[in-house]
Formats: sequence, C-alpha cells, structure tokens
Amino acid sequence: MTKYSYIFTLAAVFLLYSCGPSISDQNKELRAKVIAVHDEVMPQMGKLKNLEKQALNLAEELEANEEGDSLRVQELKALAYDLDQAHEGMFVWMRQYEQEDGERTPEEVTAYLNDQMTKVQKVNEDIKASLSKASSLLEDQ
Repeated sequence: MTKYSYIFTLAAVFLLYSCGPSISDQNKELRAKVIAVHDEVMPQMGKLKNLEKQALNLAEELEANEEGDSLRVQELKALAYDLDQAHEGMFVWMRQYEQEDGERTPEEVTAYLNDQMTKVQKVNEDIKASLSKASSLLEDQ
C-alpha cells in the first residue's frame, strides 16, 4: 500500500464514522425513546386498578338497587374490563420486552426496537384512553 492510498483509506474511514451517529448510538437513542413511552404511563398502573375496583363496586351497587339502570351497569362493567385490559397490556409488553441486544445485528436491533416502539405506544394509548373513559364515566359519582 502506498503512502497516499493509506492516507486516503484512513481519511475515508474517519469520514464515514464522523458523518453522523453510528447505528449503535441510534439504537441506544431508540431504546431510550421506547422506555420513555413506557415510563410516561407506568406510574398510572395503580390508578388503573383502583378505578377498575371503583367501577365494579358502583356496578354492584346499581345492580343491588331495584331502580338500577342496566345500561349504566353495562357501561361500568365495560369500563372495568377496559381498565383491566390496559393494566394487563402493560405487563404483557414488559414480559416480552428484551433489554439486551443478544446476538442480533445492529440492523436487527433497529427493527426489533421499532417493533417495540409500536407495541409500547399502543399500550400507552390504551392506558390513556381507559383513564379518560374512567374520568368521564366516574366523575359524576
């Protein structure tokens, strides 16, 4: 290898690595974003269960009352189900989420993390939607 080709090769390698973040850095950033979506709603998990119990208790009270509104009872039971499913969805996602890259190539890690982002965003949206629904259905109580 001549002196100039060696310098050219080094310059090309340097240029490739200095042009932007590596795929490994991008994956670290993507993983942090996935966890941030999770962390946004994780503190609400206890609230989901409390609201579920509140909805079920109210449904039971209305059923015990002879003047109970059967449509309202159905709404409350559906709400309790939605709250439970949102809660369960978080734990299903957390059980399947892999924090380590393992034997995956950087490109496979990127694909995995993009898939996880889609899944955790769905969990996030389900939790927010069920909390919003609970807010509107239980605020009168």
